[in-house]
Amino acid sequence: MKRPVTNIADLRDLARRRVPRAFFEYADRGAYDESTLRENRSAFERLRFRQRVMRDVDNRSLATTVMGQALSMPLAIAPTGLTGLQHGSGEIHGARAAAKAGIPFCLSTMSICSIEQVRAATDAPFWFQVYVMRDRGFTRELIQRARAAECSALMLTVDLTVQGQRHREIKNGLSVPPKITLRNLFDIASKPRWAWNVLRAPSRSFGNLDGHIQGADSLTTLAQWIASQFDPTLNWNDLGWIRELWPGKLILKGILDAEDARQAVAHGVDAIVVSNHGGRQLDGAPASIDVLPSIVDAVAGGTEVLLDSGITSGQDLLKALALGARAGLIGKAFLYGLGAGGEAGVTQAIELIRRELSVTMALTGTLDAAKVSPDILWRG
Repeated sequence: MKRPVTNIADLRDLARRRVPRAFFEYADRGAYDESTLRENRSAFERLRFRQRVMRDVDNRSLATTVMGQALSMPLAIAPTGLTGLQHGSGEIHGARAAAKAGIPFCLSTMSICSIEQVRAATDAPFWFQVYVMRDRGFTRELIQRARAAECSALMLTVDLTVQGQRHREIKNGLSVPPKITLRNLFDIASKPRWAWNVLRAPSRSFGNLDGHIQGADSLTTLAQWIASQFDPTLNWNDLGWIRELWPGKLILKGILDAEDARQAVAHGVDAIVVSNHGGRQLDGAPASIDVLPSIVDAVAGGTEVLLDSGITSGQDLLKALALGARAGLIGKAFLYGLGAGGEAGVTQAIELIRRELSVTMALTGTLDAAKVSPDILWRG
């Protein structure tokens, strides 16, 4: 008898069985000792709701806006690398599911399907995430391609100027595209549906980089180029030339400190994402939800605040809203849905979170997701 899927943990279990180990653990695990990865979950679990009763909560609204864009619920899909190796054409499936759900999808620079491939396969505008690389000319080209694709926002990730070590990726011999070795032969052979979907996809390499990097005539040299290109010289002055290239909505992702949040406001960004990169960069950093209130206080309404890292349920999302986030982003939860069932799995992940959010709003006496009060949290 087929087990019903009732939460994101069920989708994770399905993805773990359906996706080769190297790619599942790329999505699932964190940096170094993974203390921040674990803290992202435990911090949400420490927060408790106030149960309220005898209130009319029949007509609840989950709708909100982010940077003027109307959303059906306060949720977006975060940019994730190698998405198309969780499931073939994964970025396209994610973008389509998000559009149908009425929420934003953000495409990563390190995606498997390119900006142009996702644009050709979708009708709704999507966000694009960019890294500033040592080759500033290539970064400029990426931003120009995002403009040509009519992306509705640019998300600059600022917490990956050097890469945190992820032990599992090294131990698993992660490569793009996957190499067939004696070690992983049985794993890949035991997942024919995954292999078939990946083989049918329009790209199995880094789609945004393939063919655009001079001298990178093989996947090996392409991966080496990427590893050498994250730019540790990135600083606040760089926002000037990015603004010249990008006149639209600009989001900074990776803010984890109140002073950095104030700097972002001073530089006029449209939104910030409070994020520790899902526990995949600075291990030993606090959980994103723990620093959220201090950052909301620091920006004082000067920019919209979104939260990333650790959201795996509608209850998590409501806790983030109660502490001042305008909306939340899902990365791992999205990838679990994708690995479990492609576009249908992503839709299932979104709808699980939507239903959990709606039910928990009712049980805390909350009517409007755009006006969640911190009073719904228990402070005993």
